[in-house]
Amino acid sequence: MSRLVVITRPRAQGQGLAQAVAALGRTPVLLPLLEIAPLQDPSVLRAALRDLEGYALVAFVSPNAIDAAFAQIGRWPRQVALAVLGEGSRAALARHGLGADNATILGPQDPTRSDSENLLASLDLALLSGKRVLIVRGESGRELMADGFRAAGAEVTVVPAYRRSVPAMSPALGEQLRALLATPNDWIITSSEALRGLFGLLRQLGDGFVLQMQQQHVIVPHARIAATAQALGLAQVTLTGSGDERLLAALQSQK
Repeated sequence: MSRLVVITRPRAQGQGLAQAVAALGRTPVLLPLLEIAPLQDPSVLRAALRDLEGYALVAFVSPNAIDAAFAQIGRWPRQVALAVLGEGSRAALARHGLGADNATILGPQDPTRSDSENLLASLDLALLSGKRVLIVRGESGRELMADGFRAAGAEVTVVPAYRRSVPAMSPALGEQLRALLATPNDWIITSSEALRGLFGLLRQLGDGFVLQMQQQHVIVPHARIAATAQALGLAQVTLTGSGDERLLAALQSQK
């Protein structure tokens, strides 16, 4: 029996990857491990975005942050640079009409380390001293990016754009997890938070299911997620680098 490809992205973001997996002749299974919801009160986000031209740099921590922000934006001011962490965010900007030809888009130079640390290391932070920086993210998140910009002398504003949460255990979800763990499969994990959430769900089913998951093969785009996977005891971890094309290439190598 062919190994299934378990896609753990939020449902809206997983559909396109599932189609690409199917085009390879593999069978995708959508298992969203993060639920993305709009803010009940987006007034803080709207207020920050009304003053876009006052920022030297706007950093988006995820494609979800981009989509939520651009729902409030009419036109991007050409002189304001954007910073993103990975290829998924660059693709999200492209969907909203921004690319290298009409915007300054900055990001980590190492595709395997699409994280705040590598973004900060890739930027000339001295140029931001005394200037305003906006960070658009979920309701919660790491403070490292904001701290790095502040340490460089920037005036930093952090605004939430969406809410994310791990789905609650249900009979249907429990049944799906049991079925997926019954045989070896390939799991695409694109978030450390989602991976930790998965293990939280499995502990509700019993320690035996945690052990079964630790024997599954996981494909991850970032070194930080790989480190999380290894800390959770996963024995088979493939690190690809950022971008769906690298995830798909890793799948092809598993045939």
